[in-house]
Amino acid sequence: MNRKRIVIMLGLLALLCLLIWLQVRSWKRFDWHTFAEQSAHVNWWYVVFATALIYLAYAFRAVRWRIFLKPIRETKTVRLLGPQYVGFAALALLGRAGEVIRPYIIAKKENVTFSSQMAAWTVERIFDMGAFAILLALSFLSPELRTVHHYREFRDGAFVLLLLIFGLMAAAVGMRKAGGAMAKAVHRRLHPLAPHIAAKLRDKIAAFSADLEIVRDLRSAAQLTALSIGMWIVVAIAYLSVTHAYADPTLSSLGPSKIVLLMLASMVGSLLQLPAVGGGAQLATIATLQDGFQVTPELAVSCGMLIWVVTFMSVIPVGLLLARREHVSLKAVEEAEEKAAALTPF
Repeated sequence: MNRKRIVIMLGLLALLCLLIWLQVRSWKRFDWHTFAEQSAHVNWWYVVFATALIYLAYAFRAVRWRIFLKPIRETKTVRLLGPQYVGFAALALLGRAGEVIRPYIIAKKENVTFSSQMAAWTVERIFDMGAFAILLALSFLSPELRTVHHYREFRDGAFVLLLLIFGLMAAAVGMRKAGGAMAKAVHRRLHPLAPHIAAKLRDKIAAFSADLEIVRDLRSAAQLTALSIGMWIVVAIAYLSVTHAYADPTLSSLGPSKIVLLMLASMVGSLLQLPAVGGGAQLATIATLQDGFQVTPELAVSCGMLIWVVTFMSVIPVGLLLARREHVSLKAVEEAEEKAAALTPF
């Protein structure tokens, strides 16, 4: 583990400790007996169904990645299914350091360049953000959300996030279309100051923008959009299934719009997490359940932790089994991270 990652990890740990301390202070009357009692009355068939849906979402990702590969390599979806499970298991265990595992395995397995698969990962994120932005925008059309505590704050935050998402999408499209010109402009401006850095940055930007050209026709774009929206709907149903596994009417009455808001909180929180233990996703989900939906602290903790296990951690057993078949090691992770850092233009 290099010094940069250690500093980042220590910073995340300190911030998470602060958030946990603040959360504990707000739970002065937390009743552990009630927590155990409510956790014991969960309909586990709903939880199993939700887990199956999360696994199905990974299959959607495999189909989508096959479309990404189509311009450079014809392959079968089943060949890309294993890397999805391994990659997300690595993400759960290693934190954001595990993000590069899927591009690394697929590049190795399909005999394509790692840079092309990092570009596919970038485009995947664009479709993910765009599809979720559509669901989020539709959810705020529902009158159901107007009953949510702090509705105005949630709405304003969602609006800012939507602007950020569409801004990032526009930036990626712009880089794809004008990457060559952008590379030349950067080189021209930096060359008098640092010729070596200017040339290296120019080459990185040009190569990365060229690799972004993996969606070359309207049919593929339509398929990718439909798959992305379908995948997030499947994930939303999984969240709905977990919340409805509880007998408490506060949770069992949550509708689709509130579920999308809960997903948003979990996604934002997941940006701040530690390997294997998470942190941000659970805290954000629990806080939204408690403060936004007026769920009791004990029930919010139980449901928030169960959502985290189903949506983030349930892939680990299958992922670890498949990792042996794909010959993934920690050394390979470090090598992939170094390659990813070398390929990132900024």
